[in-house]
Amino acid sequence: MNKKTIAQVMLIILIIVISSLIYFKYFNKNQKNLMIKKEDTSKNSSSNYIENINHTSLDSKGNKYQINSLQAEIDVNNQDIMFLEDVTAYIFLKDSDTVKITSDFGKYNSKNYDTIFSKNVIVIYSGHKITGEYLDFSFLNNLGTVSTNVIYVGNEKILFADRLEMNIETKDTKIFMNDTKKKVSIEGTK
Repeated sequence: MNKKTIAQVMLIILIIVISSLIYFKYFNKNQKNLMIKKEDTSKNSSSNYIENINHTSLDSKGNKYQINSLQAEIDVNNQDIMFLEDVTAYIFLKDSDTVKITSDFGKYNSKNYDTIFSKNVIVIYSGHKITGEYLDFSFLNNLGTVSTNVIYVGNEKILFADRLEMNIETKDTKIFMNDTKKKVSIEGTK
């Protein structure tokens, strides 16, 4: 064999070894219900972008939390954090109604399932609708706090407030203003 052929064979072997190492390090991990359909390498190389994610989790009580996003960015400093765009989430409560949440953006922690929804947040459940600009949701604590321009529509009433706190499991809700001198505005829908 001449030197040129040996160099070509060595180069091919080197490419195969490097490709294998990259595959096993970055692409062959168990992603626990995370479906990665496409990685966009044209964006910032210091983070990982994925499209069309669907992540599902269950708690010990049998409640299910499903979150979908058209695009996500995984935080390079904390692999458990994803920054989401065009978010839809469902909370399937055992022996109760389903809660649907949508927003333009979100921050999701895949370790404890806490999610912050932001911009154009809409929460819908059994004849009730809550809108706001920010929702801090804890799946483990069953608590959701909606704030900034909160509008609650339900039971033939419309309420305007600064903050709404809801226990997702019991549906117990507190609606209030940040300034105690101001009052929640209530209108009838009839």
